[in-house]
Amino acid sequence: MSRPAVTIAARAARSAGNIILRYMNRIDGLNIVEKQRMDFVSEVDKLAEAEIVKELRRAYPTHAFLGEEGGSAGKGPLVWVIDPLDGTHNYLRGIPFFCVSIALLDKGEPVHGVIFDPLRDELYTASKGDGAYMNDRRLRVSRRENLDGAMIATGFPYRQREHLTPQLDMTRAILGQAEDIRRTGSAALDLAYVAAGRLDGYFEIGLKPWDMAAGVLLVHEAGGRYCDFAGRDGIPESGNLVAGNLAVTKAMVTAIGQQATPALLGA
Repeated sequence: MSRPAVTIAARAARSAGNIILRYMNRIDGLNIVEKQRMDFVSEVDKLAEAEIVKELRRAYPTHAFLGEEGGSAGKGPLVWVIDPLDGTHNYLRGIPFFCVSIALLDKGEPVHGVIFDPLRDELYTASKGDGAYMNDRRLRVSRRENLDGAMIATGFPYRQREHLTPQLDMTRAILGQAEDIRRTGSAALDLAYVAAGRLDGYFEIGLKPWDMAAGVLLVHEAGGRYCDFAGRDGIPESGNLVAGNLAVTKAMVTAIGQQATPALLGA
C-alpha cells in the first residue's frame, strides 16, 4: 500500500501531467524562454510546477520546496524536489519521451519518489524500504552480470560542454563493452526505466537534484545502486551520476574511471 506522501505526490503528478498533455497540440503558440544557453523553459513547465506545489502545499504546509522553475522556498529537513517536465526539449519538439518527477528528501536523502509518464500512463512510485512499483507492479532492476550485452542510457551535458570530450571518451569505453547506448533526453524517465529493468544502467554529467532525486530512489528500491563517478554512494553533489544493478554499476564506474578527468571524479 502506498504511503500517504506518495499518494498525494502521485495525485499532484497526474494533475501536472494533464496540463502537459493539454498543451501538446498548442506547442507552436507557447511562450518559451532560454534560461541559459540551450536550456529552455516553457509556460507549461511553470504551470505544471505551480499545480504540483499547490497540491503538495495543501497537504504539507510546513515542508520546503525546491523546483526546477521556482527555485527554493521554505526551510527545514523535509524538502519536496520537483521537476514538472523532465524532457522539455523533447516536449517542445513533439518527441514523446518526457515525464513529471517529484521526490521528498529528508535531510538530503530521498524517502518518497514519484515519476509519471503521462503519454503512457505509467506511474512509478517508491518509498524508502517499501520497494519500487510501476502502476502497482513491483519493479526489479535487470539481472545483467556485466556490461556485455547491456543497454545503457546517458545524456550529454549541454550545461557543461567543457566536459564533452571526457563524456565522449566515457561513452566510447562503455560502448566498447555494452550492446548499445541510448540518449533519450529525460534523466528521470531513464532512471525509472533502469528500475524497471528496461535499461541496465545509466550515467550522466552535471545533473541537478530535481533530475535524479525520485529516479535514484526508484533504482535503489528496485534492488540497484547509485553513486558518483568515483563510486561514492548517495546523491552526488557534483551531479555526476551512475546507476544500475550492482554489477553493471560497478562495471560502469570502472570504465568511467579510466576516462574521466580528476574534476569529474571529484579528486
